[in-house]
Amino acid sequence: MQPSLASPRLFPVNLACLLVLLAALLGLYYPVLVAMAHDWSTNDNYSHGFFIPLISGYMVFAMKDELRNISLRPANWGLFLLLAGVGQLYIARVGSEYFLQRTSLILVLLGMVIFLLGKAMTRKLLLPIAYLLFMVPLPAIIWNKIAFPMQLFSSAVTEVVVRLIGIPIFREGNVLHLAQTTLEVVDACSGLRSLTTMFALSAALAWFSDATAWKKWVLFLAAAPIAIFANIVRLTGTAGLASVYGEKVAQGFLHEFSGLFTFVFGLMLLVLVNKFLQSQR
Repeated sequence: MQPSLASPRLFPVNLACLLVLLAALLGLYYPVLVAMAHDWSTNDNYSHGFFIPLISGYMVFAMKDELRNISLRPANWGLFLLLAGVGQLYIARVGSEYFLQRTSLILVLLGMVIFLLGKAMTRKLLLPIAYLLFMVPLPAIIWNKIAFPMQLFSSAVTEVVVRLIGIPIFREGNVLHLAQTTLEVVDACSGLRSLTTMFALSAALAWFSDATAWKKWVLFLAAAPIAIFANIVRLTGTAGLASVYGEKVAQGFLHEFSGLFTFVFGLMLLVLVNKFLQSQR
């Protein structure tokens, strides 16, 4: 019979190993974590990164009763994953590749869990660990490859909607010409920021939901159309106000408020989708 998590002989040993490894992990990744936190604080596209570790930790805390009943079967092959993650960190640090440095932390954590706690425990903790990927900023080259097409798409859809409302508008690429002013749909207004945040929120909401697997997937994937729709509403509202009050509505406090509105509006739609799915049998 396998020893359980509550075993008086096994638990202290694993707890001691875990504390030592966590201390070593913190020392190893301290520069990486500091640099990543700096990105969260200075780049609005990733300001949600501060909340990701907290949500991941709460996921683990919410499963504490289930985790107590899982037998520990440490697997030595987890050490290979841990060493592979450390190797990735070293190579990425030599090449100054920040994305690979940061994602190596996920691989190291996964290897630690397998090595110390076993496959059964890893299956339970896999999603909370994988959820940490949402805190890692994408490489700029990938972000820009996605953001610019989304800028053009958002501009085109906004032009159609504004024209249907009856407001004269002319578009050149991602620039919208109105009667009184000209608006540029910049990177921050592309909708990609809303998309990444909504995916992080929908993943957490799906995990905490007691719905069936397919409903959780629908809820998670609903983040994409919701984020795009909320952003189009934001751009349309801004264009409508700018046509009356001029470009000042696209700057300063009103611009920041529209960003907050987009987030709150998207979150409300996400909650409504969740409620709708839960009502379906």
